Amino acid sequence: MNKIKAGIINVTGYAGVELARILWQHPQVDLVAVTGRSAAGKKLGEVFPHLECTGLTITAELEGKVDVAFSAMTHKASAEAVIPLMKKGIRVVDMSADFRLKDPARYPEWYDFTHPAPELLKTAVYGLPELHRSQIEAANLVANPGCYPSSAILALAPLVKHDLVEADLIVDSKSGISGAGRTLTLPTHFSEASDNVRAYNLSGHRHQPEILQELDNLCPSGSVSVTFVPHTVPMTRGILSTCYARAKSGKLTGGKEELDKIFSDYYRKEPFTRMVQQPPETKHTWGSNLCLLYPTMHEKTGRVIVISCIDNLVKGAAGQAIQNMNIMFGFPETAGLEALPIYP
Repeated sequence: MNKIKAGIINVTGYAGVELARILWQHPQVDLVAVTGRSAAGKKLGEVFPHLECTGLTITAELEGKVDVAFSAMTHKASAEAVIPLMKKGIRVVDMSADFRLKDPARYPEWYDFTHPAPELLKTAVYGLPELHRSQIEAANLVANPGCYPSSAILALAPLVKHDLVEADLIVDSKSGISGAGRTLTLPTHFSEASDNVRAYNLSGHRHQPEILQELDNLCPSGSVSVTFVPHTVPMTRGILSTCYARAKSGKLTGGKEELDKIFSDYYRKEPFTRMVQQPPETKHTWGSNLCLLYPTMHEKTGRVIVISCIDNLVKGAAGQAIQNMNIMFGFPETAGLEALPIYP
């Protein structure tokens, strides 16, 4: 099979450089172009020595012909970069939030800008393969999910889809510092982040409408309510989400044994989302495209608890983007993503 040519817009961020690392080893992809305006003109290996073998030069704009482009730009800037690519007929996986939300009115509310191409929101496919695989196959524009939403939606989807829990859901998520990006800020300064756990955006995190949108689409009885509280913890990679829901009256009377069967059946054919027999830890997914799930029932309260673990830079960003690309181009879904987690 002929290889496709891929380009990365903004390779100098954490998601972009992780894309480059995985794509370079992909058996059916030639990574031919990488951009990064602040580092334009430099060899990729000068900026990231572990990628010196690529021989690529960072350019200000995508150069040459590509079959697929990955945009790792920040919100608003990503939409501006993606729109011209779509007009050229290039298939795109966008890793920002710019095409995740279907309602354009959400962008001024949550991202402080008016969407420049609301017509593309109608055709963009939310890139969570476990929910939208058939749509991704034919998509020209895939909106790669956020890292927090990936862990939360996968944890709650079986419960919401089967109408097993009350609508009031709680998601408590903890992320490594790389989730904040590579740009320096005071909260990510070593002296501030080390030996410190911090809750933030308690009045509303930008990923909340994304979680709501996807769970509402699954809910047969209407809509759900989600209380989402994110935290940073002093580690580089990983997200652990603890999700809480109350079982509906007469549902889930079989306790953990019933939960195990529901989750096993729901994700039986998924190559990366797996139910495990003990609560997963972030190091269990480090460097891999896995999402590990552990559902259980709190006996004294009757509350359902689901633990979800991913690597925020892989299943939460670059790995999921490549999984989407594989589906779009008819490659084996696991191509380039077979690496097992690194431990310890």
